[in-house]
Amino acid sequence: MSSKTVGQVIKCRAAIAWEAGKPLVIEEVEVAPPQAGEVRLRILYTSLCHSDVYFWEAKGQTPLFPRILGHEAAGIVESVGEGVTHLKPGDQALPVFTGECGDCPHCHSEESNLCDLLRINTERGVMLNDNKSRFSIKGQPIHHFVGTSTFSEYTVVHAGCVAKINPDAPLDKVCILSCGFCTGFGATVNVAKPKPGSSVAIFGLGAVGLAAAEGARISGASKIIGVDLFPSRFELAKKFGVTDFINPKDHDKPVQQVIAEMTNGGVDRAVECSGSIQAMISAFESVHDGWGVAVLVGLSKKDDAFKTHPMNFLNERTLKGTIYGNYKPRTDLPNVVEKYMKGELELEKFITHKIPFSEINKAFDYMLKGESIRCIIKMDE
Repeated sequence: MSSKTVGQVIKCRAAIAWEAGKPLVIEEVEVAPPQAGEVRLRILYTSLCHSDVYFWEAKGQTPLFPRILGHEAAGIVESVGEGVTHLKPGDQALPVFTGECGDCPHCHSEESNLCDLLRINTERGVMLNDNKSRFSIKGQPIHHFVGTSTFSEYTVVHAGCVAKINPDAPLDKVCILSCGFCTGFGATVNVAKPKPGSSVAIFGLGAVGLAAAEGARISGASKIIGVDLFPSRFELAKKFGVTDFINPKDHDKPVQQVIAEMTNGGVDRAVECSGSIQAMISAFESVHDGWGVAVLVGLSKKDDAFKTHPMNFLNERTLKGTIYGNYKPRTDLPNVVEKYMKGELELEKFITHKIPFSEINKAFDYMLKGESIRCIIKMDE
């Protein structure tokens, strides 16, 4: 990396969301240098996650615009702020929407990845250090998004949200590890923990759901039921181990009842990846009494309420939730990258489209039509 930019404001391209639901506009932004405890990254590849679309549409939460979205990406460290010791300019790195300060009770716990300081905050549009943005256009501050804002050629991120990875890792592949893959895969292998020969239901067959299915496949599940409203996703899902498919629209009874009839009482594990409150309830009620475990992954609307009969708990069903598949970003993510480098994980089959940054709005079109799993966006084009 050039030392000429260290400590200086960098002018670069960023895709700005000026209004809810309106196409992003690529404009020149000024990116301030990192302050203490921060890192400035040059983003080389980013991809679109459904959470970006969710907050771009702003239908279920407090709108915050103008904003630079994006949180699934890979890049190179351009410079670091005071006190940052685990990263240096030139390192390959993945920014993550949740972090690991290393000092709080959660970071010291082997069970939790919910850092007290750096856990995801969808409503904060500024940096923790000084409650100010590092992005501006002609003096106007532009809001950050979940601490990452990767739809910019350069971004500033808290150092605790940046994982240093293998310098030989292909960034156009491993970028999907910074959100979608780990969120779904980890929800299955780290939280649901299905046993070999067990049955698993996956609600929502987008990228996160397919990663959850992949986790079930690798865990040795013998029956993996995919539940989705897009029939076009069913054929593709077979590549990820899904054996059976349910479209709720095809049935005149609750999907949990359909699953119970298919599995002699319910599945052993269920992972919900759609963000639909009804899917969350159905996932929980679809697991077998006595030992069934349901894991919630999808992001619900802020006013949603989970409602089920208490007897579903008394009959020994377990309900869990997880953020980022229970992975600690700085500690665990480099090891996930190594698994890919050793051929233990398949990432290529998640990538269905590749586009230049100048055509970023196409990625939104693909996702809204249900045509893409992951669309990789090359930032220098």
